[in-house]
Amino acid sequence: MAATGNGMVHATHQPVLLKEAVAGLNIKKEGIYIDGTFGRGGHASAVLAQLGPEGRLLAMDKDPEAVRVAQQAFGHDNRFAIEQGSFALLRQFVAQRDWLGRVNGVLLDLGVSSPQLDMAERGFSFLKDGPLDMRMDNSAGVSAAQWLARATLDEIANVLKTYGEERFAKRIARALCDARREHPIDTTGRLAQIISDANPSWEQGKHPATRSFQAIRIYINRELEDLRVCLDALDTVLAAGGRIAVISFHSLEDRVVKRFIRTQEKRDDIPAGLPVTHDQIRPRMYAVGKAVHASPAEVAANPRARSAVLRVAEKTA
Repeated sequence: MAATGNGMVHATHQPVLLKEAVAGLNIKKEGIYIDGTFGRGGHASAVLAQLGPEGRLLAMDKDPEAVRVAQQAFGHDNRFAIEQGSFALLRQFVAQRDWLGRVNGVLLDLGVSSPQLDMAERGFSFLKDGPLDMRMDNSAGVSAAQWLARATLDEIANVLKTYGEERFAKRIARALCDARREHPIDTTGRLAQIISDANPSWEQGKHPATRSFQAIRIYINRELEDLRVCLDALDTVLAAGGRIAVISFHSLEDRVVKRFIRTQEKRDDIPAGLPVTHDQIRPRMYAVGKAVHASPAEVAANPRARSAVLRVAEKTA
């Protein structure tokens, strides 16, 4: 979403499962909330609309452009603050404000945002030719082009298989290594063409480069590692009754979230064979309802919602 000078946000990018995610947080007017993925402010705007004068919302985003939008849209609101950085820094940012154990809700909308995909110069999309970057924070770290220039064949194949679940990872990796010897792979169009030519089995309705682009983006931005670090911090960040609401867009992300919640419910740290009853386990968190998917109407209006899954959990004590 693009922000206007009065703090409102234009609906050029409608967040998926917005109402469901915000409802899942069970917002208290005077509570403290975290938007770990500000994007263009859709969730932040919805949360602020439910907060009273004493409520607080801390947002964070790796993307410098997202931070600029946040400051322009909500900088005048003393209930709001923004930090540039990954949600892996959740505990650090919360501790700086002396909020440990006091946060009432954390919201994460995972993956790449629509504005990032729509800007060819960010290098996320195989449909828009541009410089091959893929960094959510394009001011730091290694770009996709730099990584592809120096990674070994086995490293590339492992990333494509692990983060993209690509069946033809080795074949595609070999094609990329062959191609870079002729000319650097430094644009999204060239990368997409090499992958498409190397992929022997195109899935109906899916671009043949989809899985590989996803894999490289997740790897470059440490998305799954950052997610695990953020989830592990919740025990010290959330207040009793505090909630986490996570929107995932592919099975790898959702698997991490689902396993985390199950582990918190079952308390896997209790030694096997110890004679305790279920009532004595005292789970750290429990799932609130079942996984939520976008309605047919939302999918029709926004195809990006097709694969979205929302999971909500609450801290017990």
